[in-house]
Amino acid sequence: MARINEPMAASALGHPTLLRVPAWYSERIQDEIVLPLPPEEYDIEPGEGINGRWVVTSSSGAVVYNGIGPVEVVRSPAPF
Repeated sequence: MARINEPMAASALGHPTLLRVPAWYSERIQDEIVLPLPPEEYDIEPGEGINGRWVVTSSSGAVVYNGIGPVEVVRSPAPF
């Protein structure tokens, strides 16, 4: 599994973690899902083959995403 290690340039307070996933209806648009933990608390397992599913798990082992990829876990650049 690839470990997400993103420097915490922005304050964690007010800058939520986002899971960015491809939108099924567009090749250019990504959907964003707000996650409760810091980005470094998530692991991404890339899918293999043409129909491989990407899996994102939290540090506790909970699966938070299992679907089409590529995906990324990032800290929001803007507070909200």
